[in-house]
Amino acid sequence: LRNFFIGPILWCWHLFISIWLQEIRDYCYSARIRSTVLQGLPFGGVPTVLALDFMCFLVLLFVFSILRKVAWDYGRLALVTDADRYTVASAMHSETPDRYERLTSVSSSVDFDQRDNGFCSWLTAIFRIKDEEIREKCGEDAVHYLSFQRHIIGLLVVVGVLSVGIVLPVNFSGDLLENNAYSFGRTTIANLKSGTNLLWLHTSFAFMYLLLTVYSMRRHTSKMHYKEDDLVKRTLFINGISKYAEESQIKQHFEQAYENCTVLEARICYNVAKLMSLNAERKKTERSKKFFTDLMAKEHMPTMINPKPCGHLCCCAITGCEEEEAVSYYTKRESKLKEEYRKEKEKVNTKPLGMAFVTFQNEAMTAIILKDFNACQVQGCHCRQEPRSSTSSESLHVYNWSVSYAPDPQNVRWEHLSLGGISWWIRCFIINCILFLLLFFLTTPAIIISTMDKFNVTKPVEYLNNPIVTQFFPTLLLWAFSALLPTIVYYSAFFEAHWTRSGENRTTMHKCYTFLIFMVLLLPSLGLSSLDVFFRWLFDRKFLADATVRFECVFLPDNGAFFVNYVIASAFIGNAMDLLRIPGLLMYMIRLLMARSAADRRNVKRHQAYEFQFGAAYAWMMNVFTVVMAYSITCPIIVPFGLMYMLLKHLVDRYNMYYAYLPSKLDKKIHSSAVTQVVAAPILCLFWLLFFSTVRTGFVTPTSMFTLVVLIVTIVVCLSHVCFGHFKYLSAHNYKHIRMFALTPYVLQEEGGVGVAEEDRSSSQDEELMNGGNINEADFLSGEDSLIANEVRQ
Repeated sequence: LRNFFIGPILWCWHLFISIWLQEIRDYCYSARIRSTVLQGLPFGGVPTVLALDFMCFLVLLFVFSILRKVAWDYGRLALVTDADRYTVASAMHSETPDRYERLTSVSSSVDFDQRDNGFCSWLTAIFRIKDEEIREKCGEDAVHYLSFQRHIIGLLVVVGVLSVGIVLPVNFSGDLLENNAYSFGRTTIANLKSGTNLLWLHTSFAFMYLLLTVYSMRRHTSKMHYKEDDLVKRTLFINGISKYAEESQIKQHFEQAYENCTVLEARICYNVAKLMSLNAERKKTERSKKFFTDLMAKEHMPTMINPKPCGHLCCCAITGCEEEEAVSYYTKRESKLKEEYRKEKEKVNTKPLGMAFVTFQNEAMTAIILKDFNACQVQGCHCRQEPRSSTSSESLHVYNWSVSYAPDPQNVRWEHLSLGGISWWIRCFIINCILFLLLFFLTTPAIIISTMDKFNVTKPVEYLNNPIVTQFFPTLLLWAFSALLPTIVYYSAFFEAHWTRSGENRTTMHKCYTFLIFMVLLLPSLGLSSLDVFFRWLFDRKFLADATVRFECVFLPDNGAFFVNYVIASAFIGNAMDLLRIPGLLMYMIRLLMARSAADRRNVKRHQAYEFQFGAAYAWMMNVFTVVMAYSITCPIIVPFGLMYMLLKHLVDRYNMYYAYLPSKLDKKIHSSAVTQVVAAPILCLFWLLFFSTVRTGFVTPTSMFTLVVLIVTIVVCLSHVCFGHFKYLSAHNYKHIRMFALTPYVLQEEGGVGVAEEDRSSSQDEELMNGGNINEADFLSGEDSLIANEVRQ
């Protein structure tokens, strides 16, 4: 009798669950791309997408090997670039103006002859590049970035073993979904019954992943040793100075206002944007003239050129495109540019920016002055005492000064210093308003592809009804648009015209990461297509009534397969395209076509390489890592593919940093911000489990309450950590100088003129340090950088 009643009840329950899941599928899939969504294929289409993406990966590697052999200069852009391209403020005048920083060492020449002279020998060269070589050629920032990647790889190895070895069998042991060996849903958490105690395992593992992430990042920061002799902490950057101020007045003010204060140097900033542009053009013209002068001396005959853009492509003489003798043309152009340069240099002293770099005798003096001007500063809101005054205070507008540590001269964008004040904020506001309006309606690739569907662009694909095409096509489109749309975000940060490269990279990282998480993870998981739909979904009147159905979109079995295929596409197609650098290649080809002569083409090769964009690279990498961590519990099969992505990404970035990009000098804040941002990944994993537990078992169940408590505590701790870093104007590290930098643009430097550079950071110090001269590192610890400061012990 008991079995007679239990049998129909269980059958009705399974029927109800099946109907319920089918309704959820219909609802969630209706917001996706019609027939191109992963439905009904063996194992969610993962094997098919994996095979296709891997074949494309091999093809792209073959294309890159051919391109590297045919267009070798493009393959080694960073190795043939003029050092003046990136030695902006610290480059002193040299007796050999045509310096090639990357070609001055013996190891560089060995690289060309032995390391990668074969068709595919560059593949093995990636593994033979040592960190010391990367540090020498690419700088400390590249080493910290690669160390960050290695710790993420180690973290994913541990998470992969736990997810695949423990969580996956647990999910597979359920019987809620169809009993089919080719069903992807059986590997997800949706296969478990709502009342099972096995859900405690998932919650515990999610909390463990959070602890593992924090531990991994602490190990990473413990290895971020900043050399003591790297920079000095004796230079301050002052903004808001009277434009009529003189350097002698600034020195006199500090020496009068602060007892025992010795100012070594004060340099006023000027608007040199136009001067730098003229100087660059003048140098290019000089090299072109020298090229044709040497050619004429060798061949004993003049060379005729067409001085119009694309002139070297013209094969016929027409009106307006007459040829000129090369040496004569570049001689006249050089004289013209020299005259313009001379006139602009004479006018520079009449264009002060109201800024100055002031170098003091020791670090204690700098700390006292910084404390005086930033006694209490919270997120741009100043609540400070009046700084000490002197006889020059009123004329210098001392009470309007904004004082901070000076950035490294190579970190400063000198051409952007003229954009400041209210005009900069208006510019930034307009750019971000346009960006928000654009992305408000075009947040995800799904809405773009849906728009394409309205014009029947994808209709032929649907008629094919081929799993290979219907699964590969949407995944490739998702990667393509997710690569294209963040480019808009990146250029918005570029056009904001930040004063430092590190500030530009930090802004890029935060904006791109936030946008990518919404575009790739959050909105597609909920079956939404744009922020417009998201806000209507979130704030409509029937939200509470329909929230249960809506949240179920997160746990749809095939939903996990969609993201697994996305990670696979990012691993193979994304990394291969990073290796090819298609946008850079297209720009390189365009500039070569636009060149007037062979000498101009030579200049293009010397000036085509750019600095590695750490902000965009961090954002893209952390986006994929966040997707992997968010689904590491609900869909554990994604973790091995995430590990594959990180391994390939690490190898590609090592190659590109060494061969394709110029070194860049940033500050440590870009790396500490990335460490802080990584914690968002396990937090989203906890969110996913909380939603699942709330929908399946209810809000007041033990698993839901435990997950909620852990989530709240984690968020409170993270917010306190981040906010505490802005309470005081402190610093995490001390630096001692290794060399003297000139804190002026190289176009204004005179031989013998030197200054001191310093990373942009903050500090406070007690008054008695003025005479002591010794600074305790613990006095400079900040909450924002404590993750680094607590681990680093010089």
